[in-house]
Amino acid sequence: MLNLQGKQIVIAGGSGFLGVSMARFLAAAGASVSVLSRSVPIVVGNWTHHIWDARSLETSTAKTGSAGNWVETLDGADAVINLAGRSVNCIKTPDHQDEILRSRVEATRVLGAAMRNVASPPPVWVQMSTAHIYGDPPRLVCTENSELGFGFAPQIGRAWEQAFTESKLPDQRGVVMRTSFVIGRDRGAGGGAMATLGRLARFGLGGRVGSGTQGMSWIHETDLNRLIADAIENESMTGVYIASSPHPVSQIEFMRTLRRAVGMPIGLPAFEWMVRFGAPYLLRTDPELALYGRYVVSERLPQQGFVFAYPELEAALQAWSSHSE
Repeated sequence: MLNLQGKQIVIAGGSGFLGVSMARFLAAAGASVSVLSRSVPIVVGNWTHHIWDARSLETSTAKTGSAGNWVETLDGADAVINLAGRSVNCIKTPDHQDEILRSRVEATRVLGAAMRNVASPPPVWVQMSTAHIYGDPPRLVCTENSELGFGFAPQIGRAWEQAFTESKLPDQRGVVMRTSFVIGRDRGAGGGAMATLGRLARFGLGGRVGSGTQGMSWIHETDLNRLIADAIENESMTGVYIASSPHPVSQIEFMRTLRRAVGMPIGLPAFEWMVRFGAPYLLRTDPELALYGRYVVSERLPQQGFVFAYPELEAALQAWSSHSE
């Protein structure tokens, strides 16, 4: 059983699905958790909350629910986890693209500035990144040593990681997690991506999307939380890791397994033209999130001895389904 008793951990950008999941996990392991977010969170738990704007060192006095200046939470902390960034689950208008980039880069830079303004900054910084950094190579399995991709998403990943490299303190241990699609239970108002996919599957609409061969690399939230905790505790962990199950699948196989998990034998297909029309107008999201994908596998995690609790998709989706009713 993981024991983080006495550890002080700060989660920046911690009011979303991943942040809440990590806060619950780390607090249950005995850590004292502080969450930084731009608004009062919908979900509260056994952790403290601090308002920040993810851009400046000041705490806005116009907002409520904060437990003091957010910069002070970093002084004496054992670790900081940076998840901050606008969701990519949106229509990619120029304004949204600008906000997706700025929210990640500016939050990372201001964390670095804050840690230079405290007497005892955290010795380890765990930085979220994205497996989208590899682009969308068809059927090619990418590892930590693979070439990075081209396009908007890889550009975001590069800028995010570059901001981290420039902001990290010289003597601070830094760990970057290039994270794939997370299977978990979003307790927020919208329910998250898995809730949407689950509804489609239950209604018999969870079939092939486009070609169906695009990669679905995934990780269960339990394994991501365990991996983050390992990054904090294991002093040999440093640099870039792919945070993804060792068994990525195609989109058609992912949805076939999801249909089994929710007990729906039928899955009607969605042709590319249907997705390009329906995603922005009905789901208010980017059709390329469904039409493109990637297969990623970590070469470094096995070397670290990390063992996945959910290495196979069927067990991961069954666990999700059993807790999402």
